[in-house]
Amino acid sequence: MLVLALVGLSFATAAFAAGQLPTFLESVQPDELFEGADRFGDPVGDPPIAPVYRGDDLLGYVYLNSDFTSSVGYSGKPIHIAVGIDPSGIIKGFKLLEHHEPIVLIGIPQAKVVAALNSIIGKDLGKVASGAERPPEVDIVSGATVTVLVMGDSVVRSAVSLIRSNRLGGGQPGGGQQLPDVKTLDLSKDQASDWQTLLGDGSVRSLRLTVGEVSKAFQEAGHPEAASHPETANPEDRFIDLYIAPVNVPVIGKTLLGDVAYQRLADKLKPGQSAILVAGDGTYSFKGSGYVRGGIFDRIELLQGGQGLRFRDRDHTRIAALAPSDAPRLREIALFVVPPEFAFEVTEPWELEMLVQRSSTGARDKSVIPFTIGYTLPSGYYTVTKAEVPATPAAQAPQVASPQASDPKLTPDEQPLWKRMWEMNSVEIAITVAALLVLTAIFFFQDWLVKRPRFFGWLRTGYLVFTLVWLGWYANAQLSVVNVLTFTNALVTNFSWEFFLAAPLIFILWAAVAAGLLFWGRGPFCGWLCPFGALQELLSIVAKRLKVPQVTIPWGLHERLWPVKYIIFLGLFGMSFYSMAYAEMLSEVEPFKTAIILKFIRDWPFVVFALVLLGASLFIERFYCRYLCPLGAALAIPGRIRTFEWLKRWPECGSPCQRCAKECPVQAIHPEGPINVNECIYCMHCQELYHDDHRCPHMIQVRLKREKFMALSTPDSRGEKKPPKTLLTHNGEPVK
Repeated sequence: MLVLALVGLSFATAAFAAGQLPTFLESVQPDELFEGADRFGDPVGDPPIAPVYRGDDLLGYVYLNSDFTSSVGYSGKPIHIAVGIDPSGIIKGFKLLEHHEPIVLIGIPQAKVVAALNSIIGKDLGKVASGAERPPEVDIVSGATVTVLVMGDSVVRSAVSLIRSNRLGGGQPGGGQQLPDVKTLDLSKDQASDWQTLLGDGSVRSLRLTVGEVSKAFQEAGHPEAASHPETANPEDRFIDLYIAPVNVPVIGKTLLGDVAYQRLADKLKPGQSAILVAGDGTYSFKGSGYVRGGIFDRIELLQGGQGLRFRDRDHTRIAALAPSDAPRLREIALFVVPPEFAFEVTEPWELEMLVQRSSTGARDKSVIPFTIGYTLPSGYYTVTKAEVPATPAAQAPQVASPQASDPKLTPDEQPLWKRMWEMNSVEIAITVAALLVLTAIFFFQDWLVKRPRFFGWLRTGYLVFTLVWLGWYANAQLSVVNVLTFTNALVTNFSWEFFLAAPLIFILWAAVAAGLLFWGRGPFCGWLCPFGALQELLSIVAKRLKVPQVTIPWGLHERLWPVKYIIFLGLFGMSFYSMAYAEMLSEVEPFKTAIILKFIRDWPFVVFALVLLGASLFIERFYCRYLCPLGAALAIPGRIRTFEWLKRWPECGSPCQRCAKECPVQAIHPEGPINVNECIYCMHCQELYHDDHRCPHMIQVRLKREKFMALSTPDSRGEKKPPKTLLTHNGEPVK
């Protein structure tokens, strides 16, 4: 959800409040964390940890991950996990206590997510804390990547933090230990160089992979299905050229960013902070798209000293191009500021790990393997002094010039993220805009079209097919009531257009819907642009041709059922202010995700629910739209402000004639004649009748008068203008 990224920082801050272990400890049994354990001791310290015993024997300790490190997930709220760790730093067990991750609550089984973390159990994180080993990797769960990565990172980082605090009593190195040489950045060296020089002396490190090399790596890792699904047919095609460099180092920063941009970066950084530039080109994106939804770059991880960091969107700034004239033009260039809470020393070796994902057997199954770039800062950029006193990683932090806050923008012409997203989706945007222009023309020239019902029927059916197949199943541009809830929540929190602009097709459709509300109400979306609505209507067309009996809901019952969708919307709207995660869970009353986004590849209860609604539409046209759709209700409310009335009516409509009311596909016309625009989907069937001089009684009378006049004006065989005794017939009855 885009709005969750907006509020994530505030929740992350809340996660570091006073330790919450005592609150959650009553929800954990000792033997869930340590085999044979029978009791907990009293929590001690800040953040608190509690000893775990078997009789009088101390087995280890239990702590809460969120007490030690950030554990904010996709929902914007902390994920609380109780972790059991023995005195030597080995993870013995864990229990997921509380989370608000919507993808787990409503889609991915929680057991599958928890199972992905089992690879951490039994790992000696004391070696990770000392830097002897790299952090263990958790298994990736397709569809819940961000959530699983946050859980795994928080468990590992919190354990490392606890071990380094020497509170476990496991003999972890402590004070009095003489440190190796202290390295300090030499800020006097700040003359810009060029791209080839930096690449040649190791200031910029690279990883270059072909499609064939990646396929071979998947094969060797035991993923033959992924190996057989390459990105391109030619194995020699470039998979990615990945470059990394620390740009808080003056020479490197001034060269790659330019003098002005580097100074702005230096002004932005706090003392001890570093910034990493990551750039790539090829068929694979090191950014991916997960950060747009969940705010976390889940494909890359910064590793140093046994700890890992996955950057968040708030740490990221997009760079349009590298400053050196001899630098290549790269598809993606990102600047990541290392957050202060991650102890990073730019003069010590570090790594950037990139996770490569490929589709496996199923549509949602993915295989993942890591590739790593190691980086060691060339010795010419720092000075070395002897150190005789202990120091923590924080004491060895790098120096940067001018640590004053300033404008975070790097260059006057840099493009923000949302612009890049629009460039990447330019073809889809063009098709969507063209489709909206066609729909606008249909509405403006509706009188000409509805007078040609056969042509208009084919046109409408074709547009519905386009909406379902291309807009829905291909582009996944299905609007949802969740969009309404997130936008409303953003207005009352930390609103930013950029987060909404990052999804171009959704933004364009919402802009079109907003404009359409002023002219036609909810009809343009509900009747023409909703993929699920199109699916219902197309199924209804097929059902009618197959002679499936159609059910007409009595008017009295019908007008008591349509308010149900407004009640559902108001319930979701109120819940969103309490918990967006719960609101999204309840919004599964919309079958859009199942039928359109996931194409029915989902757990059976969701599929059954969607199929039941579609089955109902075979007998009652657009059953879901009429009575249950909260998005339709949300659009109907502002749709009342429309300033134009495009649907025409005759004085006889409703009294005595009720043909339009009886034939309206969604019963949006009151028996007395008025059209309820709140319920109208603007199918224009009533307008076809309005102009039809063989079905509309008013137009029949107009036609008969015209024919009578023409008959009176036509001379007979003797040259006299006399009317015949009978005129043309209507429904088999002669008109005198």
